[in-house]
Amino acid sequence: MPSSRPSGFEERYRLYIDESGDHVYRQMAAPAHRFLCLLGCWFKNPDYIEFHESLEALKRRHFAHHPDDPVILHREDIINARREFRMLQDTATREAFDADLLETVHTARFTVVAVVIDKYELWRRLGEAAPHPYNIGLAFLLQRYVGYLNRISRIGDVMAESRGGTEDRRLADEFSRLYEEGTQYLPARSVQQALSSRSLKLKQKVANISGLQLSDLLGHPVKQWVLRRKGITAESPAPFSDRLMQAVEPKMNRHFSQGRVEGYGFVFYPK
Repeated sequence: MPSSRPSGFEERYRLYIDESGDHVYRQMAAPAHRFLCLLGCWFKNPDYIEFHESLEALKRRHFAHHPDDPVILHREDIINARREFRMLQDTATREAFDADLLETVHTARFTVVAVVIDKYELWRRLGEAAPHPYNIGLAFLLQRYVGYLNRISRIGDVMAESRGGTEDRRLADEFSRLYEEGTQYLPARSVQQALSSRSLKLKQKVANISGLQLSDLLGHPVKQWVLRRKGITAESPAPFSDRLMQAVEPKMNRHFSQGRVEGYGFVFYPK
């Protein structure tokens, strides 16, 4: 890492990663299983602290949120108004929560990258030789995150949601491999200049990590937005998802001079 590159806490970044869809090669003809989206949100540390405090305040306003027993925002539970989100079955309560959440996302300062993997097409082309979809998504995410950090001459690290013993070990090993070897388009030296650690941070959902909750909330609507952009689905977004994407789209990573989103804010693979 160059000595001139700022490394103090306030100058560091962190990428938070979660997935929408499953990462296994089965039932791939079904639309619900065909596409895996790996979604990453990165924050500069001071911006992340501000976002975390805003999200915690939102929870206190709407739920019985206590530091010892925190409410964890999970998209599926929120959409279906179940478990600690049962009160969202009430229309007025739902509308108030939705408006508050949209404002919290809108005002937060972060950058989004989504990698959507067409597992069906990947398997059709490569069969048993098809790589693990999560590994592909991780490589594409790191290329864009590292590219951003190197362009602004900063460093950062990466956190993903824990998925369990074997999967966590495989993911951590793949992250370390990418750190040591780089990717086809990203030399190892570039990765090591940008990332402060060869170790991937893994946290469970119960850890109440605001960045992971944000990635969970955005994964499905961003995936559907990408599929619509690529002409793969004509399904209209739900009203809340549409409003959410209006807040999120300006935060998507872009080519620094041309403003292009495809290839920067989202990747669809294979082409």
